[in-house]
Amino acid sequence: MNRHSWWHDAVIYHVYPRSFLDTNGDGVGDLCGISRRIPYLASLGIDALWLSPFFSSPMEDFGYDIRDHTAVDPLFGNAADFDELIDTAHGHGLRILIDYVPNHTAGEHPWFQESRRGPGSHRRDWYTWRDPAPDGGPPNNWITLFGEPAWTRDTESDQYYLHSFLPSMPDLNWRNPAVRDAMFDVARYWLDRGVDGFRVDCAPLLAKDPELRDNPPAAAGTLAHHRPMGAYDSQRHLNDQGHRDIHEIYRDFRALLDSYGDTPGERIALGEIHEYDWTAWSRYFGRDLDEIHLPLNFGLLQTRWQSQAVRELVQAVLGALPHGAVPSWVMGSHDDPRVASRVGAAQAPNAMMLLLTLPGTALLYNGDELGLPDADIAPADIRDPWGLRNPGLSRDPARSPMPWHGGPNAGFTTPGTQPWLPLTLPPGGTVAAQEADPRSLLSLTRALLTLRRNHPALGAGTLAFLDGPPGVLAYTRSTPPQTGPGRPLMVTLNLTDRAIHLGRLLADRRWERHLTTTAPAAAASTCSPVLAPDEGAVWTPQPPGPHQDGSATSARSQC
Repeated sequence: MNRHSWWHDAVIYHVYPRSFLDTNGDGVGDLCGISRRIPYLASLGIDALWLSPFFSSPMEDFGYDIRDHTAVDPLFGNAADFDELIDTAHGHGLRILIDYVPNHTAGEHPWFQESRRGPGSHRRDWYTWRDPAPDGGPPNNWITLFGEPAWTRDTESDQYYLHSFLPSMPDLNWRNPAVRDAMFDVARYWLDRGVDGFRVDCAPLLAKDPELRDNPPAAAGTLAHHRPMGAYDSQRHLNDQGHRDIHEIYRDFRALLDSYGDTPGERIALGEIHEYDWTAWSRYFGRDLDEIHLPLNFGLLQTRWQSQAVRELVQAVLGALPHGAVPSWVMGSHDDPRVASRVGAAQAPNAMMLLLTLPGTALLYNGDELGLPDADIAPADIRDPWGLRNPGLSRDPARSPMPWHGGPNAGFTTPGTQPWLPLTLPPGGTVAAQEADPRSLLSLTRALLTLRRNHPALGAGTLAFLDGPPGVLAYTRSTPPQTGPGRPLMVTLNLTDRAIHLGRLLADRRWERHLTTTAPAAAASTCSPVLAPDEGAVWTPQPPGPHQDGSATSARSQC
């Protein structure tokens, strides 16, 4: 790995296009809306954007059912709008990553329409077709992520086809070299248009057991580490994903990405990998770091918001990294409850401070910089196909539109237009309101991103946990010796609703508060040894006072 690659300590901002900004008055966000807000995104201090799907689609799963991989759906604009977005982002120093959805297509895709013509079709083997089981039922017991049988019977050929999601989203057969060539050509198309990489959707699904063996039932308690998934949780998904030949696919994909740019590592792949066995997760880096650049780590979304639990999770992830690999951290997602609803509005600033002070790459979901909570969506208004099939598990609350200002529809769409999902406001208000408030979460996010850019320890620096008082997550970030001198930082996060004295954390070194969650824009004026309820702080070493031995310190504080 090139240790100077742009992504090794980047902050990548995830845009859900449907909910970002609507510029044509149809209630759905579009590419022009993202272009219009590029100055806002650049002002945050992020490095790149990742866009959820905007491709031609019947929209039965909001764009993850792709009808044409190289066409922009009219709902979001056109090819010229995409080119403008690329140019605008690059002009502001931001890179663009887009979703790459390799596991399946829409049923309306021409490839599947040809495949469905019968066993003699030249694209029949582009998808997985099988005869019925001896009893006439599906070939095996696999179920979809929506909790339904993963096989649908085609009445004309009397065979079943495989789908990991909706029946209208048939799975591609990646063991067919023609499929691999065609999907790699899709990647080349977007790379040639200027994208800087991809987020690979459901990365483990591409390689399933070639013998199509049944999945075993899930043992009680084995799935407590992740968000409930309804009927999908009834099985251990050993045979419908992650077969060992998946690594050949990603080595070839990495070689394709490395063929673009002046040096390898300029164009990258993020991998959506919901794997919580960290040894298994780490294999997606490749034995020689020659597969996925950043296998995404979703551990923080599933871990109890308690200091010891978070510490153990971070230690487990860092401990599983292959030598030279870069960790990634995801705190929010379009598929999971919002951070502010998951940890509570009072703790959302601490969650942001944690995300942006951990080593490696951070993924920031749009709206989390505002503390946007889950929207309250009535059952009759649910749009999510997964939520419609699994009551109580809708992803819609995390996908509500961005509130930009205090006007009609909070500036997301034109006055009088109904947004595609109901709007909600965070406690701190809209973007405009928080930009005017130096104590807002948006102000904190900007301050943390500035600190991250300017402090060497937050780049390639090391992390060491400290034994703080119960309820406090504490760690230092230090600059590696080989990178030259640099001042360390200490981070202390009070993950409780009571004031906590930091005690001996401040005994070994004289520290002063550099940044706090309660007053991010204020100059440090105290090094009080007490963290207020729900307060986080970043500390820097105090400079020596007038005596060379450091026995006297500045009048600003005495710790």
